[in-house]
Amino acid sequence: MAGAIASRMSFSSLKRKQPKTFTVRIMTMDAEMEFNCEVKWKGKDLFDLVCRTLGLRETWFFGLQYMIKDTMAWLKMDKKVKKQILDEKIYCPPEASVLLASYAVQAKYGDYDPNVHKRGFLAQEELLPKGVINLYQMTPEMWEERITSWYGQHRGRARDEAEMEYLKIAQDLEMYGVNYFAIRNKKGTELLLGVDALGLHIYDPENKLTPKISFPWNEIRNVSYSDKEFTIKPLDKKIDVFKFNSSKLRVNKLILQLCIGNHDLFMRRRKADSLEVQQMKAQAREEKARKQMERQRLAREKQMREEAERTRDELERRLLQLKEEATMANEALMRSEETADLLAEKAQITEEEAKLLAQKAAEAEQEMQRIKATAIRTEDEKRLMEQKVLEAEMLALKMAEESERRAKEADQLKQDLQEARDSERRAKQKLLEITSKSSYTPMNCSATTLPADLPTFSLISESLSFDFKDTDMKRLSMEIEKEKVEYMEKSKHLQEQLNELKTEIEALKLKERETAMDILHNENSDRGNSKHNTIKKLTLQSTKSRVAFFEEL
Repeated sequence: MAGAIASRMSFSSLKRKQPKTFTVRIMTMDAEMEFNCEVKWKGKDLFDLVCRTLGLRETWFFGLQYMIKDTMAWLKMDKKVKKQILDEKIYCPPEASVLLASYAVQAKYGDYDPNVHKRGFLAQEELLPKGVINLYQMTPEMWEERITSWYGQHRGRARDEAEMEYLKIAQDLEMYGVNYFAIRNKKGTELLLGVDALGLHIYDPENKLTPKISFPWNEIRNVSYSDKEFTIKPLDKKIDVFKFNSSKLRVNKLILQLCIGNHDLFMRRRKADSLEVQQMKAQAREEKARKQMERQRLAREKQMREEAERTRDELERRLLQLKEEATMANEALMRSEETADLLAEKAQITEEEAKLLAQKAAEAEQEMQRIKATAIRTEDEKRLMEQKVLEAEMLALKMAEESERRAKEADQLKQDLQEARDSERRAKQKLLEITSKSSYTPMNCSATTLPADLPTFSLISESLSFDFKDTDMKRLSMEIEKEKVEYMEKSKHLQEQLNELKTEIEALKLKERETAMDILHNENSDRGNSKHNTIKKLTLQSTKSRVAFFEEL
């Protein structure tokens, strides 16, 4: 409280003296904001102001990124949620790890495209904790298939939306946002103190997932320490204070710092925003809506462009098909013309052969008549003549048959020639039809040019004040309840997805490789316990009984 009063006094004097200021533009996932900062301010002062404006709870998971000579740098480099999950500093169950990995891929690669994101495109990415990979008999290809399956469902989400979904899922992990410290109660029992945005939690050293006792910030009036002894004063003055001991003095300083920061943030979130902050949030919502409309417009343009490209590809494919048909028709026409020429030449030769055979047959007939008229004086000559006459008759008969066959063959060749000419005429007609089909005006398939730069949003604050008034608790309660209902609906669908994946890969689990964390998480899941309902159940008891329980641990 004293710190808050000092802050108000500091900012009031800042406003009266009107010190030199400069403008800083902050770009968040949802909007762009501008702040007037005093020259002597440090990065932490600006960071705290941004957190207050955005209403961030777990400030230790965020930081300010800035440019130094074309290089991106972080004001707070140790605030990466993804790194803590991958390094297993925050326990994440296998099914949630896969879902988080799919959002990380969406944030990095954008919408899934099977033509671009082919098998193996995630081979070099670090997306899952090593403990999760070692727990199952699954190849990298099998993990990639399951990540890609969910990645494809995130189509249409912008990078900032994917990152926000990642954080929303991560904040439901039991260890998310909790800082653990080794402590002892009055009886000397070794315990763990967990400090987070919700309050103080007491854990068994062997179980960092499920607290044994919880004290929300709204039940705590004061936190202080002397040497290694910490003192917690409940809000209810009728309840005795409870104490615990830490290992080192510097650990006490860190605990106190986290307690003050989280308690201050907890109380600020339950106060009405100043008029200036309300205006900034309203403009941030408008900017978010504008960006959403812009994304929808770009999505529509992208869809139209893709449809135009598909139409163009289809027309090009059809044109190529018509060209191939035209080529085949030309080749058929050439073959028909060649066949017709050959048949005509063969028919002419056959006709000439038939004429020659007919001439020979006539000559044989004349020879036979001459032989018959010749007087044969001797018997031998007569027999010889009879034999020659018989041979001549047989030759004549044979010549007549051959002549008839050649005549039939000539008729057949004439018929084939006529059919070839008909085929040639049909091929020419088809070629003419194909030529007339392919003569069209090409479609203009050029995609709509996307805007190079989006309009920027800026908010210039004339003065900054942290003089907050008392809150309208009813309005805040309604807003919080509305957010809670929306969150529960999303969580239900999300839980169904996680359970489906868990069932799918359960058969591939190597039970002997399960860690203590895996076993504890499975036990909590079987009981239907989650991070939030566990804390809710613990706080159903009175503060006095919980303090007494802590003392007796």
